[in-house]
Amino acid sequence: MLRAADIMTTDVATVRGSATVEQAVKLMQAREWHALIVERRHDQDAYGIITEADIVYKVIAFGKDPAKVRVYEIMSKPCIVVNPDLGVEYVARLFAEHRLLRAPVIQGKLLGIISLVDIINESQFIESPRLTILEQELQDAIQQARATCSQTSPGSEECIIAWDIVDKLQAEIAHQEAKKISKTAFEEYCEEFPEATKNRMYDTWCSG
Repeated sequence: MLRAADIMTTDVATVRGSATVEQAVKLMQAREWHALIVERRHDQDAYGIITEADIVYKVIAFGKDPAKVRVYEIMSKPCIVVNPDLGVEYVARLFAEHRLLRAPVIQGKLLGIISLVDIINESQFIESPRLTILEQELQDAIQQARATCSQTSPGSEECIIAWDIVDKLQAEIAHQEAKKISKTAFEEYCEEFPEATKNRMYDTWCSG
C-alpha cells in the first residue's frame, strides 16, 4: 500500500505568521507553490497553512492591500496534518471529510506537503484500484486458511491465525464499500467444520 510519504512533495516552504501576504505571494510565485506552511512559534505550537484560496477569498476579493495584511490574519491554524505512514486511500478520505486541497505531512517535524494532485497523479488508483487488490488478497487468504486448516486441524493455532488474516481483509473491504458483512468467510467455514470454534473466543461468530 502506498503511503503519504511515497507521494508527498518534499519541496515545501514555510513562512512566518508575521510576514505580509505580499511577501507570501512573492514566495509562492518564485517557486510556483500553491500553499505555504506557517511556522510554529515554539515546539508546542501548531502548524498553520496559507493557500492561494485564502489569498483570493480573504484579500483580493475585498480589495485589501496585501502589504498591510499579515499571514496570521488569513491562515488556517491549527491545520489538519497527515502522518507520513498513512495509506493513500485514508489520506483521500481525510481530504474528502474535511474538504481539503492539501495538507502538510508531519512526524515530529515538517516532512512535506500532500495535495489532491499528488493523490491523483501518484497513487496508481487507475492501474491498481485498492478494492480490487483487497478482494484478490481476500480470495488468496481464504484459500490459504482452508489449506492451513486442512494440513493441521480446524481448531489449531495455525488455523486460527490464518482466519484472523481473512477476518481483517474482509472487514477492510466492508469498510471500503461501506456495507455490513452478512456472513463472513469464517462463518461459512464453521458451518462445514463446527470444531473450528473451539479455540476462537468470539461472542457472535459461529455461535449457532
